[in-house]
Amino acid sequence: MAHRYLQWGDVAASPTRSRYLAALTERVPKDGRVLELGCGAGVPVTLALTTNYDVVGVDISRVQLELAREQAPGASLLQADIATLGFKDRSFDAALAFYTLTHVPRESHAQVLANIRRWLRPGGVLAITMGAGETPGSIEADWLGALMFFSHYDAATNLRLIRAAGFEVLTAEVVAEMEDDRPVEFLWVVARVDSS
Repeated sequence: MAHRYLQWGDVAASPTRSRYLAALTERVPKDGRVLELGCGAGVPVTLALTTNYDVVGVDISRVQLELAREQAPGASLLQADIATLGFKDRSFDAALAFYTLTHVPRESHAQVLANIRRWLRPGGVLAITMGAGETPGSIEADWLGALMFFSHYDAATNLRLIRAAGFEVLTAEVVAEMEDDRPVEFLWVVARVDSS
């Protein structure tokens, strides 16, 4: 499904993703270290980030990472599950997770956010996409030809989780994007770690 997703991503390009990537990069100094959780095939986000940043891309899929090595050769890539991933505290200036956390059981979301908070330096920035409605856990039988797991809370609960992890929310909005001719809502957030 990784090759199909790469082609689908070209067709389903997200102006909201581009806007939130810009919102992140305008807050992170050039040459900063950026963590991308769920880098997929490395385009468009990983590749764009490598222009100005030291990028660590993480994905659970070996095939996605093989594609990312071709598409974004300037990034350091790591195969891992973001729910069990570990880095040293204060290792990154920024982190982003676009369309990623919704594939992790929602019971793990608070811990993942707390981990990200620890990995970020004071003043570090997080840009993230989360669910906007209640989905305790479901499997879509044919998502681009593969089984795909989804799990998330509603937007208000997700904002509470972000704040409880120690972030200051800078911007947050629910945006509907078209996916296979139907609108799908996501919560888009930019947040910051207290600089003290």
